[in-house]
Amino acid sequence: MMHTSLAFTLFSFVADFKTTLSHNQNCNNNLTQLAQMTGLNGMDLIIDGWFHERGALWPGQAMSLEVKEVLYHGRSKFQDVLVFESTNNGRVLVLDGVIQVTERDEFAYQEMMAHIPLYAHPNPEKVLVIGGGDGGILREIAKHPGVKEIYICELDGDVIEYSKKYLPTLAVGYDDPRVKVHVMDGAVFMDQNQDNFDVIITDSSDPIGPASVLFETPFYNAMHRSLRDGGIVCTQGESIWLHLDIIKPLIDSIKQIYTSVEYAYTTIPTYPSGQIGFIIATKNRGSCKQPKKSPSDEQQDDLKYYSADIHQASFVLPHFAKKAIFDA
Repeated sequence: MMHTSLAFTLFSFVADFKTTLSHNQNCNNNLTQLAQMTGLNGMDLIIDGWFHERGALWPGQAMSLEVKEVLYHGRSKFQDVLVFESTNNGRVLVLDGVIQVTERDEFAYQEMMAHIPLYAHPNPEKVLVIGGGDGGILREIAKHPGVKEIYICELDGDVIEYSKKYLPTLAVGYDDPRVKVHVMDGAVFMDQNQDNFDVIITDSSDPIGPASVLFETPFYNAMHRSLRDGGIVCTQGESIWLHLDIIKPLIDSIKQIYTSVEYAYTTIPTYPSGQIGFIIATKNRGSCKQPKKSPSDEQQDDLKYYSADIHQASFVLPHFAKKAIFDA
């Protein structure tokens, strides 16, 4: 999901980028970048019945899904929104030309991003989600009866409404009475709520343009200040196949802030390279590789991907990635 704390800066950035594009002869090679930065109609990415996602962060490759029916297309205040029914992946949410979720495989991302930090914490009672407007992360947090309060900060309220209408299997998370929705800047909210959360989950977009600040040290400082002692943050951590040049310096940087910094991952077919990672960092707490508790039999029956075994295995990296990220 697009991280909402950056939306206020997006308009001036787009104006500058439009001028640059008029002189950029290479822009035709990146339809997704055009959509992200200029507001290109998302329908232009559907060609001969197929939606095509391309991106600067995964050059030389594309993800294409066959479109059965376009359910919605329009612009919110901040971004292009497209929802379509695909032939094999269920309903698909696309923001600014980038696939956010498909009904077929979304659980592999939502479950791991939510349950790794929640099961690594012995008693999480207060949880904050930044971004994640589709509601999938909320749905997973709501499976933890010990959590007393769930906050979500999503600046683009339209994404919440579209998800409730077109993606009810994800947006069911909003129905939980513990959920408190704040349509506002997540960074501002954290500044107003310091030493307040046991777990913070940031479901962010990729580090292109203004979203790049979410992968920089100041944002991790802000989360650290908003955590209670012993708290855990979990953020989208990009792909070991495509983004080691992003992951390595970020982890090196935030090691100066957090007690423990680790990288876990999940596999998901419709994400670039089929793999996406999570940066798991703690405030005065050790490693998160071993869950502090496991799902009950009833809870496990309600999960499709996460388990205590998968939790531990997700931190085991291929040698090339372990060496590149941790010099090990």
